[in-house]
Amino acid sequence: MGWDSVNGGDIFRQEARRMNLTVEEFSRLCKENFEVDRSLDDMLKNLISSEDGPSIVESRLSGWWAHFAGIDCLRVWVEVSDRERANRIMSREGGDFERVHSASLQRNSDDMARYKILYDIDLDDMSPYNVIIEADDLSPSEVLAIVKGKLREKE
Repeated sequence: MGWDSVNGGDIFRQEARRMNLTVEEFSRLCKENFEVDRSLDDMLKNLISSEDGPSIVESRLSGWWAHFAGIDCLRVWVEVSDRERANRIMSREGGDFERVHSASLQRNSDDMARYKILYDIDLDDMSPYNVIIEADDLSPSEVLAIVKGKLREKE
């Protein structure tokens, strides 16, 4: 579609690499030092609110940031089970399933606690999202087809 995009997970992983930390170590740092997390979130909030920002901002909180900013846009949440999330992380980063699954569960728990403290956001609350896609059994192209359909409806 020729749209530009930013992936918050990529930014998170790049920042971890820049600091010579694993994703798990960087996640722990964010848990211990909220200013690190706030700076990454502020970067995404600024991109979402900027007229020159990307067409797509992908992150766990981008729907919340757009909601809080009153931006009329498609706010999509792609939901997968914990097991599927671990499988997707393994396909992207490698590793042993049990270790990846355990680390993913811990990171999710840590993130939920941190977002509640930092922003009073409950990640189980889907109210800011106007499209929720259960994607365990969907390919990326099937998820894209659903989103394109929702975009056509919005026009």
